[in-house]
Amino acid sequence: MHAYYSDHFVLPLPPGHRFPMRKYARLRERVDAELAGVRLVEPEAATDGVLALAHHPRYIRRLTDGELSAAEQRAIGFPWSPAMVERSRRSTGATIAACRAALRDGASVNLAGGTHHAFADRGEGFCCFNDVAVAARLMQAERRVRRVAIVDLDVHQGNGTAAILAGDDSVFTLSIHGAGNYPFTKERSDLDVGLADGIGDDDYLAALSGALDSLSADFQADLLIYLAGADVFEGDRLGRLALTQAGVARRDAMVFEHARRHRLPVAVAMAGGYCADIEPIVAIHLETVRQAADHAQRARDSGTRGCEDPRPSIL
Repeated sequence: MHAYYSDHFVLPLPPGHRFPMRKYARLRERVDAELAGVRLVEPEAATDGVLALAHHPRYIRRLTDGELSAAEQRAIGFPWSPAMVERSRRSTGATIAACRAALRDGASVNLAGGTHHAFADRGEGFCCFNDVAVAARLMQAERRVRRVAIVDLDVHQGNGTAAILAGDDSVFTLSIHGAGNYPFTKERSDLDVGLADGIGDDDYLAALSGALDSLSADFQADLLIYLAGADVFEGDRLGRLALTQAGVARRDAMVFEHARRHRLPVAVAMAGGYCADIEPIVAIHLETVRQAADHAQRARDSGTRGCEDPRPSIL
């Protein structure tokens, strides 16, 4: 299985910033050391034309050229820098590459990504470009798939994704998130499940089971894009839910089992995770990658690998 990384495009942050940039390099190190069947690949950067599948050209230009106002930078949560732009393009490119690889191999992973708070014309919540919306639309534009299901299990609602894809019946957006958590003004996904603070493993998994049943009843997908947020973990400082590490692993297993039942390739983005100690978050992400690799292996063994398409990339 291929896993795409962009952690060496480092976003410069001031001391004490709460975004855990170090987790990405640490995750790549552990994947390299512990998951022998995973091939690490550096992605290409997403071009302006590809980003424009989900973003307004003026916003792409203003972000690229450093023309965002102080208020716009505060909404994103990062000070502007050329490195921020490059990293955002690379992370979007990684989700695109993971989608293509999943369609060929059954599963693939972006070791970052899940920037679901980015809207068509603005960024928010540590998100500049919406990698998932861009990738879904590009897979359709390249005629690799017709219908895409986005299963967003970050603890925060995928408000940007929901807004960008609103009214598009070829993409199903499912978000299970903390009802009282950021963003405090929610957008409307195709299916939203808001959970109370403090929800633990059993209640969360019951909600997920029902949501996946609703997804399969209402929508027939060609590709599943999975945002595997680690911020549902009980130790996460921005999460406010109470899943154990074992519970998060069971969540992942439920998503991959759903994909196996419906013969779906899965592209994974890591999404959020904000523990002060990054090791539990890295361990959760590592388990997600391990399960994705197992999904790809099962697809190979059963002969149900994705729909390899010889058409050239238009990245």
